[in-house]
Amino acid sequence: MLIQLAWKNIWRNRIRSLVVLGSVCLGLWVGAFMMAYAFGAIHQRLEDAVSKEVSHFQVHHPNWKSDHEPRFSIPFGSEILDVMKSDDRIRAVSARAVVYGVISSATSSTGAKIQGVDARSEDLVTGLRGKLIRGEYFSSEERNKVILGNRLAERLGVKLRSKIVLTFQDIDGNIASGAFRIAGIYQTYNSTYDELNVFVQYDELGALLEQEGEYHEIAALVHNTDSLPDILDELGSDYKNNLVEDWKQISPELGLMVESMDQYMVIFLVIILLALSFGIINTMLMAVMERTREIGMLMAIGMNKWRIFSMISLETIYLVITASPLGLLLAFVTISYLGANGIDLSAFYDESYAAIGFQTTIYPKLEANYYWQILFLVLVTALFSAIFPAFSAIRLDPVKAISTA
Repeated sequence: MLIQLAWKNIWRNRIRSLVVLGSVCLGLWVGAFMMAYAFGAIHQRLEDAVSKEVSHFQVHHPNWKSDHEPRFSIPFGSEILDVMKSDDRIRAVSARAVVYGVISSATSSTGAKIQGVDARSEDLVTGLRGKLIRGEYFSSEERNKVILGNRLAERLGVKLRSKIVLTFQDIDGNIASGAFRIAGIYQTYNSTYDELNVFVQYDELGALLEQEGEYHEIAALVHNTDSLPDILDELGSDYKNNLVEDWKQISPELGLMVESMDQYMVIFLVIILLALSFGIINTMLMAVMERTREIGMLMAIGMNKWRIFSMISLETIYLVITASPLGLLLAFVTISYLGANGIDLSAFYDESYAAIGFQTTIYPKLEANYYWQILFLVLVTALFSAIFPAFSAIRLDPVKAISTA
């Protein structure tokens, strides 16, 4: 009886009930969509960072991270490189000579991370060739060529075929420099990366450093990330004098961003549902006040307070539960469509996005377990919203309620 009565009661004022249903539906749609948007943006940033910047894991000398001096090359670097190339679990590997120095043009100069790379291996790991927007990739026929980022080229006031000078310290602490011509200019979604990283061929940088055949950094991608812990453990135990780190250790901000995303999204959704709950509570309080005489009559003819409480609670829960599938269905359809076609933000794209490496097109995504989390939070919201209106109803004095005009 209570179930049927509660369902009929919410439709006694159709406009008010439809407004509540619409607000809950819209709130869930917005909440789920914003979660999907945030997860899509974070997923893209993570994919770009891993596949194009830091890779799945890297090997360094233990002192390299604290003091980027050329003398801190990887012990047994060539041997480690051969082992990694023969490992079927590793998709691609690139060994680099890395030095921090100054890049100078005819009009300007700035600091840079200079990387000596093998052209083919580097392209397999970071896709450097595909990032080029002008010029050509390294070729074996041409010598003393350099590839730099578009932002860095603009800062230095240079273009293709311009001459630049790289200056740094060699392994003995002496100042070394080399003149190069710009063969290509690349651009990524991370302007900070573009302003810092400069690429030359490994043998040319090694000759300037007087450190040929040694590496400062070995970066690798794996086929399956599930195998990553085993690979790190094996390399760490076989080569204990080296530092072997995965992408979370190399770039802690990425790991923190991923680990904290769940908590941030739940908090965001809770805020939306709390705002909705106050609207629902207000609506149900109005319904109780309008039916004061009716509720008093029910109490007078023998309906106990528990049944009154249950009836008002069911009305509140019905409103929320009825709107939830509609809101989540709308969110699912929206997320599925935009997840396939993307959201183009190029009209609103500015330097702040590029500085943190986000793309101009975002593809929202939301895994199935988050829909279940949303449903759980909606149920909690419904129960929370039902308490105060129902409690207000059972506090009514039947005699005074019946005498209410």
